[in-house]
Amino acid sequence: MIQIVPYRDEWPREFRVIAAGLRAALGDRALRIDHIGSTAVPGLPAKDIIDIQITVSELDEEIESALAGIGCGPDEHLRRDHRPSGAAGPENDWEKWYFREPAGGRPTNTHVRVAGRPNQRYPLLFRDYLRAHPFTAAAYAELKRRLAAGLANPRTYPDVKDPAVDLIYLAAEEWATATGWQPGPSDA
Repeated sequence: MIQIVPYRDEWPREFRVIAAGLRAALGDRALRIDHIGSTAVPGLPAKDIIDIQITVSELDEEIESALAGIGCGPDEHLRRDHRPSGAAGPENDWEKWYFREPAGGRPTNTHVRVAGRPNQRYPLLFRDYLRAHPFTAAAYAELKRRLAAGLANPRTYPDVKDPAVDLIYLAAEEWATATGWQPGPSDA
C-alpha cells in the first residue's frame, strides 16, 4: 500500500545527512548530489522516502563499488527511466542505476544518472518547477493522493503517474525556456 503523508520539515535535513555519507563514499566521482522528488518540494505531500540523484560522468564499477561499500543495494530491474512522449535522442539517454538504502537505514530511492543526459536534467527541472508553481504542486499532490488510495495494484503507481508527470514536465520545459532556467548548485 502506498501512503502519501503531509510534508515534513525534517526531510531536507534528513537528505543532508544521507548526502554527506554518499559524498564521503563517492568523493569527486559524484559531480552533484541533489534532493529530488516530492520530499524536495516544501509543502508537497509525499511518500516518506527521500529521493536522491547522484550525477556522475559515467556509470562505472567504481560508483557501484563505492555505494555497495556503504550498504546501498542495486536494483537490477530499474536500469532506465520512463522516456517522456516526444523525447528525442538515443535510448541510453534514459539509462540509470538505482540503489536502495542500506539495511535498516532511512528509506531512500537513490538514482545515479550521467551528467548532461535528459534524465539527469528532468528531476531537477521538475523539482524547481513545482517549487515555483505551488498551484501545480497542489494539483500534483491531489493526483498522488487519489492514485495511492484508488489503485488496486500499488506496483502500478509509477506507471499510472508517469503520463501526468510528463504533462507537468512539458509545462516545465516551456517555463525553463521562457526563464532561462538552469540547475542551481548541487544540494550537497
